[in-house]
Amino acid sequence: MRQTVRLRLTLLYSGLFLLAGALLIALIYFLVEYSPFPEPPTAPAAPSAPAPAEPGATPPPAAPPAPDRPDSAEPPAPAAGPDDRQAGSLRRLLVNSLIALAVMAFASMVLGWLMAGRVLRPLGEMTATVRRITADRLDRRLAASGPDDELKELADTFDELLDRLEAAFTAQRRFVANASHELRTPLTLQQAMAEVALADPEADTASLRAVLERLLAAGKHQERLIEALLTLARSQQGLHHRQSLDLAGITGQVLDRRGEEVRLTSALRPAPASGDRALLERLVVNLVDNASRHNVPGGWIKVETAVRSGRPTLRVANSGPVIPPDQVPALLEPFRRPATGRKAVGDGLGLGLSIVAAIVGAHHGTLEVRPLPEGGLEVTVTLQP
Repeated sequence: MRQTVRLRLTLLYSGLFLLAGALLIALIYFLVEYSPFPEPPTAPAAPSAPAPAEPGATPPPAAPPAPDRPDSAEPPAPAAGPDDRQAGSLRRLLVNSLIALAVMAFASMVLGWLMAGRVLRPLGEMTATVRRITADRLDRRLAASGPDDELKELADTFDELLDRLEAAFTAQRRFVANASHELRTPLTLQQAMAEVALADPEADTASLRAVLERLLAAGKHQERLIEALLTLARSQQGLHHRQSLDLAGITGQVLDRRGEEVRLTSALRPAPASGDRALLERLVVNLVDNASRHNVPGGWIKVETAVRSGRPTLRVANSGPVIPPDQVPALLEPFRRPATGRKAVGDGLGLGLSIVAAIVGAHHGTLEVRPLPEGGLEVTVTLQP
């Protein structure tokens, strides 16, 4: 027989009731048998004196004397004493109590089975709903009703989990579709350029060389895209090891390798942290590249590192086009670019901020992206010390 929760609850309720009843009977029996409050003694009844005879009245005849019994006759049976009567009462009390306990134990099992089924009914409904939820139908919810108890809290928690799963599955499908598109486009372009060059019988060395250079550029673009995808996947898997490092030192090394295409100012104060050095370096590179690429002519970039509230912090702000606040969350998704009506400088992959968000999440930090009123973004990364 399957030991369901309902059966276990019924047996538990009945067992507790049976144990409590047995203890109650034992206590009553003990108190009756060994009562610490004895009954008060009863006073013996005084013999009644004969009433005086009235004058002139005839006295009643005297009772005839009892005939003598022979010595061989048996003596009369003694009357039952108070101890015997008390012992009989205790036996009857014990037997009746045990019979009542057996009846109530059976009644408690029936009532426990019914009440356990009533309490666990929402669990059965939730189980049936969960069985209908699949990877393709994550829109179903338990939506439990009733009192605000532990079962409703469990259902609400499961619904929140389903919300996160649905968002993750949707983001994954969109990411796969976007990655396939981003990888298919340069491949199609390379194939078209090669077919055109081969179909031209009068192609000279210069034209073929130009085609090869374009193919090489497209190949480098694919290589950078694949590297970015691998970095994103590695960041989403979490950290396997940590090391002590200085966020200011990593930022300074990244800024030293940059050119002078955008006016850049920095204030690098020591910011000791712990994490993966390669991933944090990629984080700084992506933030600075993103600030340089999505900028305006004659724009600026400000980079700061410091310790705020005991935590290492990196802040990168830049000038640029005005970004509506409602578009900021979309910038953290893969292959999403700001819809500002102006094409970014260079050939961005659309993975910069999404990789930054994944690296920050792997380090259990916080990421704050705030659009500036005059245009551009301010990105603040806070890590664990």
